[in-house]
Amino acid sequence: MAFFSPSQNYLGIDFDSNSVKVVELKNEGGRPQLVTYGYIDQEMDKASGKKDDGDDSQTAQLIKHVCRQAKITTTKAVTSLPAFSVFSSILNLPTMSKKDLASAVKWEAKKVIPMPLEEMILDWKVVEEISADGTTKSVAPVAGDGEAKAKDKENGDDNAEEYQKKGFLKISPRAKKKYTKILLTAAPKDLVKRYISIFKTTGLNLLSLDTESFALIRSLVGNDKSSVMIVDIGSVVTNISVVVNSIPILNRSIDVGGLSITKAIAASLNVNLARAEQFKYDIGMSQQRRGQGSVPKTIETTLTPIVDELRYSLNLYKNQGQASIEKIIITGGSSLLLNLPEYLTGLLDLRVFLGDPWARVIYPEELKPVLDEVGSRFSVAIGLAMRDIG
Repeated sequence: MAFFSPSQNYLGIDFDSNSVKVVELKNEGGRPQLVTYGYIDQEMDKASGKKDDGDDSQTAQLIKHVCRQAKITTTKAVTSLPAFSVFSSILNLPTMSKKDLASAVKWEAKKVIPMPLEEMILDWKVVEEISADGTTKSVAPVAGDGEAKAKDKENGDDNAEEYQKKGFLKISPRAKKKYTKILLTAAPKDLVKRYISIFKTTGLNLLSLDTESFALIRSLVGNDKSSVMIVDIGSVVTNISVVVNSIPILNRSIDVGGLSITKAIAASLNVNLARAEQFKYDIGMSQQRRGQGSVPKTIETTLTPIVDELRYSLNLYKNQGQASIEKIIITGGSSLLLNLPEYLTGLLDLRVFLGDPWARVIYPEELKPVLDEVGSRFSVAIGLAMRDIG
């Protein structure tokens, strides 16, 4: 029996070819309330470790299966494109009319997107306006198909003259000091068509294709305006986002995740993957055992590329003259490794926390132990379901 009217309910569906996480939330006076959730995590092709190479019809069947098991009450769904498949950038452009701005964004997109524009779907939003006196006005973006990645060098005065030559704008000397910050995103058309096709097969009503970074901001950051790094340690890929004023301005991905750790432990101890997975979570980054025995050493060694990428991202952000990052939030299945936040805090000299994606969701108190146990795996799905709530 459904206790809630489905008219204000939304599904967040986070999936790949091997796993599906579904969360249904109800809009309860502008706050998300949990209706149901479900997930399935199949045995992956451990040898290949491919990100997403499954059959689309099988993926659609997995989504339908999880929805049935969870007893969803709505068909309105939001899903996300994988972070590694979305190109994005923050652009600083001289202030101009909306019509001229569209032309300027497309011109700039040719420089930052490494694929022909005719093969991409572009999305851009104004996120901040910088006036002549140096004051800024933040503009909340409507999360569309994209996320943001800071360029190594932002656009500004250097582009004003170029845009004048291209006929995009006419500006006075004073106006040259005014800029508009744009969040530009692009996704391959073939990928978007593929996702639409999968959801058509499921019979669900796909309301929007979002991005993982915006979903994580909703579920883990909320209205916190401080500079935060989000680290999503998935099975195959670890995604890193630097978020300022609820906008992802730097995004990076590395092909190392929980599966890499499991496979390394299995090879070190000559055990099967299921046993290695159990060792991984039982021992983790235990203070007492760190550096002792083959399992802790193996985990530390496998985590090294992720730690190096975190350091690189922190330095890249710092070198852009930005405000210091105040904390790091980790999420994803492998963020549940024992004492991982403490381990990373010691290495990076920054506060590292395990994210709680349920913190902004209303749910029965008696479910808290169960939800805490699975929460890190549902961070993206929860954020997707929150998209049209509040």
